[in-house]
Amino acid sequence: MAPVSPVDGRAAMSVSAIHPETDGADGLYLDYAATAPLHPAAARAVHAGQQLVGNPSSGHAAGRAAADALCTARRTIARLLAVSPGEVVLTSGGSEANTLALLGTFAAHGFTGHLVTTSIEHSSVLENARVLDELGVAVTKVDPGPGGHVEAAAVAAAMRADTVLVSVMHANNETGAIQPVCEIAALAARAGAAFHTDAVHTAGKLSLATVAASLISVSAHKFGGPRGVGALAVRDGHRLVPVVRGGPQENRLRAGTENVAGAMGMAAAVDVCLRRMSIGYRLGMRERREQLILGLAGAGGVHVNSTEPVLAGTVSVRFDGVRADALADALDMQGIYVSTGSACHTGQDAVSHVLTAMGLTHWAARSTVRFSLGPDVSPADIDRVVAITTEAVRRLRSISGTTVDPTGAGQ
Repeated sequence: MAPVSPVDGRAAMSVSAIHPETDGADGLYLDYAATAPLHPAAARAVHAGQQLVGNPSSGHAAGRAAADALCTARRTIARLLAVSPGEVVLTSGGSEANTLALLGTFAAHGFTGHLVTTSIEHSSVLENARVLDELGVAVTKVDPGPGGHVEAAAVAAAMRADTVLVSVMHANNETGAIQPVCEIAALAARAGAAFHTDAVHTAGKLSLATVAASLISVSAHKFGGPRGVGALAVRDGHRLVPVVRGGPQENRLRAGTENVAGAMGMAAAVDVCLRRMSIGYRLGMRERREQLILGLAGAGGVHVNSTEPVLAGTVSVRFDGVRADALADALDMQGIYVSTGSACHTGQDAVSHVLTAMGLTHWAARSTVRFSLGPDVSPADIDRVVAITTEAVRRLRSISGTTVDPTGAGQ
């Protein structure tokens, strides 16, 4: 892989400035689930947008140029969300979109009624659920099974006569487990409740056209767009009260001068994603995932946390006898960038709420590493990751005195 730059936006990066001991070797960025490198088309679009000096709300020619660019970007983003342009509310990202979906919905209902969500949602959903609970909204959280999936029947059983909103993510950000949102959306509709899905980790990877949700949250930086811009699709005349108040922007649902350059960058990334979301592309990602899992199994004592269906680019895996933070640090020193499955690397003693909700023990959760792949990761890259990871696991087990049966790899 070639080194990354803000211009070319590819997945590999030169790590010689970070770790001189790598002698200038290319790093392998395997943390796409945290943020994807900025796509070159998105970088060009952001640069073009930054040259537009007008405020989209201004009536002069400069303002009209900005408004036209924003309108064009909104049309493209609407294609990703499978809604009309008028149903797209631009936000600062996925967290704001989730906040508007939850707080905005229940504000429109006087903070009464019932919310059904899950225990594996992103913190921007769970924190807003906590706030709603404090404001008097009844909240029910549905737990997943051991494979990371929430059963649609369990969500249906949690609904009540006063359920206002059901919020279930499309796919989990830690495990990649794809949730049965189409079935859940249908169940919610039959019960007379609105349905929201956090599609931050599926937008640009899976089609959203069949997800019959009233509200869909996405964030540009997860699929090659710039950081700091996202969107909430608001379908079927769903009633919301704005969280950010002030001006009349975004159909009076999100005040503030629009981030024109960000929207243009997001739209450029959307266009790339829509063109590459082919069967061949998905199969290629699936092959890289299977190659990685098969290769890592050779270390012994290896367990993949989530079962199918799962995002092709996400591998949440734990290694018996190895702390995830120690392994992530060892890989970092070799120019391979991954995430841990817990918060221990930040100095906190807490572990992932997702993994514990799935039934993993404290130590199993602290042994979890997430590899998340991008479109530029090659078979040779996977071979390199497997070799370096296997050696790092062997060395860490040797230090801790852990013995693992090499034939004991597990799923």
